[in-house]
Amino acid sequence: MKKPQQVLPKITLKQLAIFVSIYQTGSTSAASAALHLSQSAISSALTALESRLQMPLFERVGRRLNRHPNAYPVYVQAQAILEQSLTLEHYHKHQAGQIHIGASTTIGNYVLPPLIAKLYNRVSASDSATHNSAASVDVYIANTQEVINEVEQLNIDIALVEGVPRPNDIKVLEQRAWRTDTLMVFAKRDSRWLIETETYNKVDDCYELSVTQLAKLPLLVREAGSGTRQIIDEQLLKYLPDSEVIMAIQQSEAIKHMVSADIGLGCLSQHVIENELATGKLVQVKVLGIDLSRTWWLVWHKARHQSPIWQTFIDIIKQE
Repeated sequence: MKKPQQVLPKITLKQLAIFVSIYQTGSTSAASAALHLSQSAISSALTALESRLQMPLFERVGRRLNRHPNAYPVYVQAQAILEQSLTLEHYHKHQAGQIHIGASTTIGNYVLPPLIAKLYNRVSASDSATHNSAASVDVYIANTQEVINEVEQLNIDIALVEGVPRPNDIKVLEQRAWRTDTLMVFAKRDSRWLIETETYNKVDDCYELSVTQLAKLPLLVREAGSGTRQIIDEQLLKYLPDSEVIMAIQQSEAIKHMVSADIGLGCLSQHVIENELATGKLVQVKVLGIDLSRTWWLVWHKARHQSPIWQTFIDIIKQE
């Protein structure tokens, strides 16, 4: 079945707005002053609208305009159309101020909050000058693979992840290296697992273990699919084939608390344990010959619209 041909309307919103102003003020001169348009432009728009409708809207009596009976129903419809167009404009402005940010767990819990605070401050400063609506930020925090899946489904505008992105279709995603982070093996200070190793370095306030020594100790790690676990697998556990990984845990905070209870050693980002290291509750365990540095990534879908607030967030990230 052949689709009916679409017809584009020739009546413009400007014509309707001018008609409504004339209807409300009672004259073309008053409408001219209200809309800041010349009187000739006002008269021309009214004439064009009447021609398009093929009906008079006002009766000219000298220099006066009297409303024609046709005018009221047209006025009601014109008001409704103009209100809908304003609603659409406000919706666009609201959408322009929205951003959906995804973050893997460590970044989401420890690094993202101050970035969002800066985003609110930057947008608020801009809004006070432009009278736009404030920023609306939605945050999704999960492990790296879960976040990447949401980006692929176009549910997230931009993601900050710890592991190397592994999308199902690399052609649809843009990924950029962002910054470097370091994982640390750590333990409770005076841990029963380390007290007999005699490897404490007083100068650096840390324990120093060989790969062989670490392999004999219980280790608590993040779950498969997390960026932290990816680095542990690739840069630590492959050198520890006989390592005793006693638990894979979904939350970094849970690992930290279990290590504080001396259940075993942990391996997490420096950002997660920096306060406990500073207070002396936890202590770093350096593994000789092992580099646990990693790259954090920015990821977004190539088809995703890059709104002004998106670009503002990117600018803030670049400044970090």
